[in-house]
Amino acid sequence: MRPPFPPPPERSAELRRRFAEEARAERPDLSTLCLLVSAQADGTLDEAGIDAAQVELDRLAGLLPFRPGGARAWAVALRELLGEQCGFRGSAADYQRLESSLLHAVLVRRRGLPILLSVVWMEVARRAGAPVYGVALPGHFVVGLGEADEQVLADPFDGGRVLSGKDAELLVVGATGAPLDASMLVPADPLDVVLRILNNIRAWAAARVERSDVGLWAVELSLLLPSHPARLRYERAQLLVRRGDFLGAAEELDAYAEVVGAVDEGAAERVRGEARAARALLN
Repeated sequence: MRPPFPPPPERSAELRRRFAEEARAERPDLSTLCLLVSAQADGTLDEAGIDAAQVELDRLAGLLPFRPGGARAWAVALRELLGEQCGFRGSAADYQRLESSLLHAVLVRRRGLPILLSVVWMEVARRAGAPVYGVALPGHFVVGLGEADEQVLADPFDGGRVLSGKDAELLVVGATGAPLDASMLVPADPLDVVLRILNNIRAWAAARVERSDVGLWAVELSLLLPSHPARLRYERAQLLVRRGDFLGAAEELDAYAEVVGAVDEGAAERVRGEARAARALLN
């Protein structure tokens, strides 16, 4: 199956405008941001499709029992509905598919990366009134329910399995070799979740030189977030060179050099040299 391709320029510009606006809202809506990413990735996703995805999240939330109890009861109810009845879960093969990072496709396929499955869990649970949030463990995203003193973790990638403290420890040790620290269990900010999703998309594209278009729009959406790594500008310049936009790359490198120059003038001069080299390719 061929992976999705982005929409035409006019549609893309409108999606980016809305993405930037939502990211700067007082309370950014995670599902809306994820679906705007989806629409940027998949030119076939129109407004009706975006609305249908939101309606599906509403429908799933309506299937949960009404306030089943504390954090563990919510985790069990979500596992029974989403993991067992609906079949949402992940597998190693999902890491090879761009669709695994796109919310609308995950809702249809019921397969995805840990962070996108967690978005489904969070958005369904939030609509039902559960005390839910994302937890960005190193190397593996899960969901948390309840306050710190009664926090319950669940792993949507494993069908919503409720994690014991030992389970969470093993996930972190397996990913980093370091022990679990309490600082790893704090709720993830929605914009940090979106940036991590875009990072996954950039990694998917980086492994496929023929899909530099995907890498470019993922970087450009990341740059629209209020807080983002400055080095993304350098990455955007490299992608522009790869795609033959040497003038655009040079301008981006010059802008990045200005940022770097504030802390490391030597590094800034090296970046300016790359900008000159990019301009030379125009001749």
